[in-house]
Amino acid sequence: MKTQQWLATIAIFLTMGVILLGAYTRLTDAGLGCPDWPGCYGFLKVPQQEHHVAAALEAFPERPLEPHKAWNEMVHRYFAGSLGLLIAAIFFIAVFTRHSGKVVPAVLLALVVFQAALGMWTVTLNLLPLVVMGHLLGGFTLLSLLALHWLRLHPQYYAQEPQLVSLKPFAALAIAVLIGQIALGGWTAANYAALACIDLPVCEAGWQQRLNVSEAFDLHLGHDDYEYGVMSAEARQTVHVFHRFGAAITLVLLASFLLQLWRRAGSKILKRLTLGAAALLLLQFSLGVLNVVLHLPLANAVAHNFVAANLLMLLVVIYLQLRHSGKTTSKESL
Repeated sequence: MKTQQWLATIAIFLTMGVILLGAYTRLTDAGLGCPDWPGCYGFLKVPQQEHHVAAALEAFPERPLEPHKAWNEMVHRYFAGSLGLLIAAIFFIAVFTRHSGKVVPAVLLALVVFQAALGMWTVTLNLLPLVVMGHLLGGFTLLSLLALHWLRLHPQYYAQEPQLVSLKPFAALAIAVLIGQIALGGWTAANYAALACIDLPVCEAGWQQRLNVSEAFDLHLGHDDYEYGVMSAEARQTVHVFHRFGAAITLVLLASFLLQLWRRAGSKILKRLTLGAAALLLLQFSLGVLNVVLHLPLANAVAHNFVAANLLMLLVVIYLQLRHSGKTTSKESL
């Protein structure tokens, strides 16, 4: 059991690292730093020797080698590959261990394989926004599932709060809204719309007349290359505006849920989880505002991505606590 606990803990932190590296790779426009997969210009690492660089330029004349971007991409792949091997180890240990849950490890393994496929398609389909957004959501889902796995391996951290069972639907709604907002954020980033509006609180004057919803949420399939986006300026503004309205809705809804939880929770575990989620929610909203005011500074934008992943993970853990309390109540009633 201790081995599984340690592996789950390491996997959570490694996933956080992969999420950070993925955001950094995307925000430094290094998603196509290596135009092939899983190697880089036909090599297992970034070409450095002169004859290797010459071979890379000959093989991919349309995309000259930019070493800093290529290294960003390859370091992300190395970490993601290590995470895949670690999750495979988690799965096989669970399979051959008695009295150990096997469903979640199996789902984790399937998801990390699918994530690898999405990583490949991100390159082979030249940053197709649907794939880029899916890759982001997959990484966040992986982190949340690992938190679920970790909690099941540490049952001593479950709170017994039967009075909170009625908040379970509210928690599920909060998670659903947050996932929708994260998807909007991923769509905004994948379509290079993060700076489509640089005024507060909504956008530049006359934004209502420039809305183009049909183009903003069209999949735009069939283009040869999606680097730097294929949408019109109006469509990008529309995506950005939707993301801003989504942020306001998410802030209000999640704050309401966390306030209700804080008032009714009695255990230290849930009190701390609630405080942590509230702090991340306020930080996330502040980082979003700073992205606009400071015109998307790299460190701030990476943090915005990372905090969203951790906020989702905490809300999932809170939901699991409420669900466990419900099961405890049902057993007691029997």
